[in-house]
Amino acid sequence: MIEMRLQQIKINDTGDRQYISLGEVDGVRTLTIVIGYGEVQAIDRFVKDVRPARPLTHDLAANLIEATGSQVERVDVTELRDGTFYAMIRILRPDGTIAEVDARPSDAIALATALKKPIYVAESVLEEAASVE
Repeated sequence: MIEMRLQQIKINDTGDRQYISLGEVDGVRTLTIVIGYGEVQAIDRFVKDVRPARPLTHDLAANLIEATGSQVERVDVTELRDGTFYAMIRILRPDGTIAEVDARPSDAIALATALKKPIYVAESVLEEAASVE
């Protein structure tokens, strides 16, 4: 797994395709993922540290995880299959075990951004879909 950082958010107010780009921490590759409007808005809000009056969906997910005494360890973009990215949220339980929760990359990355947790991408995904900047 290769550590990546959120590099760019592209919000298109008139279309249904939003984009985020992840940049390789110790390299030059960039991975762009198409996501939904709600998820791109959440990621943008977390980057800008804008707090809503009441918790929204990703805030709720983070609060639920933390209320159990668990914490998000990291997010892994694990696979690209038939043009669709797959991700896992790795949750560290109070007993020290790890739970892996299947998630859409957009939701997983929003959660990682909210909690300031690392994002990793499988080498096979980068080989298939990354560009070199």
